[in-house]
Amino acid sequence: MADAERTATAHGAAVEVRGLGLRGSRGWVFRGVEFDAPPGTLVALEGPSGSGRTSLLLALTGRMRTTEGRAGTGGYPLPGRLAAVRRITALGPVPGVSELDPALTVAEHLRERALLRSRYTGPVRALLRPRRERAAVGERIAEVVAAAGLRLEALPKAGRTQARDLERLDALRLSVALALLDEPRLLAVDDTDLGLDSAGRAAVWNLLRTVAAGGTTVLAACAEAPEDVTTVRIGAGPETGAAGTGPSTATATATATATTDGKETCDARDGSGRA
Repeated sequence: MADAERTATAHGAAVEVRGLGLRGSRGWVFRGVEFDAPPGTLVALEGPSGSGRTSLLLALTGRMRTTEGRAGTGGYPLPGRLAAVRRITALGPVPGVSELDPALTVAEHLRERALLRSRYTGPVRALLRPRRERAAVGERIAEVVAAAGLRLEALPKAGRTQARDLERLDALRLSVALALLDEPRLLAVDDTDLGLDSAGRAAVWNLLRTVAAGGTTVLAACAEAPEDVTTVRIGAGPETGAAGTGPSTATATATATATTDGKETCDARDGSGRA
């Protein structure tokens, strides 16, 4: 591996999942999930609405406790080290968990998140140099806005545009920019393709590819993943042939079919589609 590639991938968090399952009051939310994601990998968690893809995202970022199997993110075992995993991961848009405040402007979202991070993670002496700190915050905001492909000048009121007035694609880009302010080793994005046309979906996947190419591991929940993206299918019946697609970085996928009484059957397959 070239030095530049080694530097890029060193930042990302590797993910290892073995027989992971989550059981709720109505039965299994997901079960039998297995895959590996090296640092700096983009992995799509594909499944229909209600398949457990959001819960899987939250579990692998330390925000939900699973009930069977094991996993690890960035070398921290799950569900044993939830707090440690939360410190190295960040959420993009996840409905009901990390939503934008509709009343705040784009600039207010960015400034608030950046200032909070600098207060809690920066050196104490920085508080004695507010002008220099503001300049550093401004530079960091400009960096993540560019990384997320968010063009402030193209918004209806530039940075003064309220979140409620953003188009779906711009709202998603803002959420990703906010997550990148935390300098995560793993970024999780939910509903990646929700409410977008084909051009919008292509733009989002290109953004996530760019983030992953920079060394950050990316997990993206979606209804349908592009063919060239490593895919773990959740909630599809075995008859659909749910082996992983795209570059072979995930060693296995698992499929689970829910029945009306809340039970599920699970079919784990390797990358070739063999049981």
